[in-house]
Amino acid sequence: MPDANRPSRRTAAPAAPSATRRPRTAPVAACLAVLLAAAAGCAPQDDGGSGSSKSSAAPPAAACTKGKLATQVPGKLTVGTDKPAYAPWFQDDDPSNGKGFESAVAYALAERLGYDRADVAWQTVPFNTAVAPGAKKFDVDLNQVSVSDERRRAVDFSSGYYDVRQAVIALKDSPAAKARSAADLKHVKLGAQVGTTSLDVVNDVIKPDERPAVFQKNDYAKTALKNRQVEAIVVDLPTAFYITSAEVTDARVVGQFEAGGGKPEQFGFVLDKGSRLTSCVSGAVDSLRKDGTLARLEKKWLSEAVDAPVLK
Repeated sequence: MPDANRPSRRTAAPAAPSATRRPRTAPVAACLAVLLAAAAGCAPQDDGGSGSSKSSAAPPAAACTKGKLATQVPGKLTVGTDKPAYAPWFQDDDPSNGKGFESAVAYALAERLGYDRADVAWQTVPFNTAVAPGAKKFDVDLNQVSVSDERRRAVDFSSGYYDVRQAVIALKDSPAAKARSAADLKHVKLGAQVGTTSLDVVNDVIKPDERPAVFQKNDYAKTALKNRQVEAIVVDLPTAFYITSAEVTDARVVGQFEAGGGKPEQFGFVLDKGSRLTSCVSGAVDSLRKDGTLARLEKKWLSEAVDAPVLK
């Protein structure tokens, strides 16, 4: 899905140019090989997890604890996010209150790594700064940042903590706003952006009786909704939250669809390129997914709290 229509998921920053290496002579290379072999046991391992460009074995659990992690501030976990911090990812523009999906996920990650709530330090980090090349002043950053190969050239990503879903938006006074299932939308005049997963959901899941309106940009779809040229539009859920809270305030999120087949778009924690924390953070995210913590937080903050039920 394109990030252009959601301010928190903007175009990735360009990757930094790789350094030019000067060829070494054979004797020097041989000496280096001996030194590297001796140091291999204590060298940091290549980061694993789905956010890493290379895979490696997960680090021992003992290495992923508060006293062992090489964080920016010893004994603290510094978490970055942009400002303003939008609902429902955060609440009251205060990431530190533990309310909202991403705030709750950040504290769950910290706890899994052995940090108390008081050990978490929040830092304001503009989105473009978070995903740009260069050393970071945070340990992890979360701000609805989609994992992509392009962004991996500049930063590390953890495993995904959220699979992006598709959602339906309708004006509050529209009959479409009362839909509770895909079948309830079959007779609705729908719209979606061309070439998107949103349009795939319209055609393959809802299968409306009337051919949907197709738009080059979500901006055009929003205008058509406001002008009542369509009764509802389908966009990804993060975009739906932003549209209904900041752009078309007389519209509401009718509901969301379960993630479909194929590899979903995911949000991941952003880390410094080559960070020694990446494997540990990915391992913690994986465990939060496996034990159902992420699903519970998603249900609490992205479904129930904003009345965005799953449409089946």
